[in-house]
Parts: sequence; structure tokens; C-alpha cells
Amino acid sequence: MATRIFLALSALIWLPYGLLCFFQPSGLAESAGVTFTTATGATELRAMYGGLEIAIGALALAGVLRAALAHQALVLLLVACAGLGGARLIGVAIDGGLSSYTGMALALELGTVALTAWLLRRRAPLAV
Repeated sequence: MATRIFLALSALIWLPYGLLCFFQPSGLAESAGVTFTTATGATELRAMYGGLEIAIGALALAGVLRAALAHQALVLLLVACAGLGGARLIGVAIDGGLSSYTGMALALELGTVALTAWLLRRRAPLAV
């Protein structure tokens, strides 16, 4: 039950934010300080902030709807958030500039890593 609740909350966070970033990539300028100056830049923001986050949220939702996909959804969340949070933390150390956006993103990403690792440890191993 905890896994389904966690995956549902993850889907509610990642899917809408991904859709917003896909359809309004210029909105990242105000919230995250990220802008684009060319059509290629807009497409890159749509892909990395939109498409990737939509995919993460979609797999989290799939894990809620189909229990057989819950393990894969947890592994994706663990790996993706470890990469995002780790790179963001190192970036803050290199670049400075810990903003409220960065702080919230770090809390989400590193919190997701901790909760996902805990949930994965609680689950029975998959039969291979």
C-alpha cells in the first residue's frame, strides 16, 4: 500500500510539471532561471524538462495501475532522482546560487531517493 501511495504522489508531481514544461517551456525562465534563445533551445527544454518528467510520471502512474510495474517504477525513480539530485548538489557546490527552486528540487529528488530505497528494501525480490 505504501508503494502505491508513493507512486501515486510521484505521478501527481512529475506528470503535471512535465506537461507544463512541455507546453510552456518559457515558464522555466521565472521559476528556474532557465531560458532559451533559439527554437532548438525551446525543443531541448520541452524534451528534458517536459518529456523526461512526463515519462517518469507516466511510469509512476503505470506502477499504480499495474502492480507488476511498481518495481520498475521504483527503480526508475531511484536512478533518475539520484542522477538529478546528485548532479544538482554538485552543481550547487561548483556554481553556488542555492535558490528556493534548487532547494525544493533537491528536497524532492533526494527525498525521493531515500523513500524509494526504503520501499525497494521492503519489497520481496522479484523471481527471475
